[in-house]
Amino acid sequence: MKIAITSGKGGTGKTTVSTALFYVLSKHLKYNVQLLDCDAEEPNCQIFLKSQKSKVSPVHIAIPSIDTDKCTFCGKCKDICAFNAIIMLPSARFIEVVEDMCHGCGACSYVCNDNAITGKNKEIGFITHHNYYAREDFIEGRMHVGSALQTRVIRETIQQSGNQDIILFDSPPGTSCPVIATVSQADYVIMVTEPTPFGLHDLKLMTETVKQIGKKYGIIINKAGLDYYPLYDYILREKINLLGEIPFKKEYARAYSQGEILTENDKSLRNTFMVIINKILNGKAI
Repeated sequence: MKIAITSGKGGTGKTTVSTALFYVLSKHLKYNVQLLDCDAEEPNCQIFLKSQKSKVSPVHIAIPSIDTDKCTFCGKCKDICAFNAIIMLPSARFIEVVEDMCHGCGACSYVCNDNAITGKNKEIGFITHHNYYAREDFIEGRMHVGSALQTRVIRETIQQSGNQDIILFDSPPGTSCPVIATVSQADYVIMVTEPTPFGLHDLKLMTETVKQIGKKYGIIINKAGLDYYPLYDYILREKINLLGEIPFKKEYARAYSQGEILTENDKSLRNTFMVIINKILNGKAI
């Protein structure tokens, strides 16, 4: 089973939930589980897991290189480019690819009838396999600084996952393309929110996104106890399954700031996550 942990905004508690679930599933329930950090722009599961690297593989895209001696400056490549990554001045016999805008889709080489376009590899990020409890049970996708192709790194990260009983995806925040690339591969989506106006606003966006792609989902409320009742009204009105709550406690904030997994030393919270896991795996959360 593949479970994506996501939220409509950053800082809500995705990584807190992802690492807590991973710890309980692997350490206490003895599942064969793998955690994928798909927040390739800012992955931070490693801060909490403190695992050992076992393998690193680069992620490349094919950047087109245009031979001006063969190019007839017909403009087909420029017209087909959805990302406006090709600059062409026919009168000056000038044509160039802006590499930072190119997504490596290959459309330009497909429409070129003059065999003027070849590809060259450009590294945009890398995927690191880690050993935590078992062999390669944690995989991290990470973009190079300045790259805008988070989705490509995420897809490569997911492709390198194994055949474990349960695979957890720590998704990027928001509702943009990188989130869709992650959530679309999951069987179940855990949406993490907080009882604040911003939390509710972005939860609504995330809920509509998950509905549109047809995924089963439930909610975990982080920082519970702030008594923002409109959030609970929304959950009841939309009939969303409330999987569980993480109380708003100073000791949790302190543990998180020190890079600790919350369910490692807190038995009460560990039991809460066991109940959440039981709801999802036994179909009670659907």
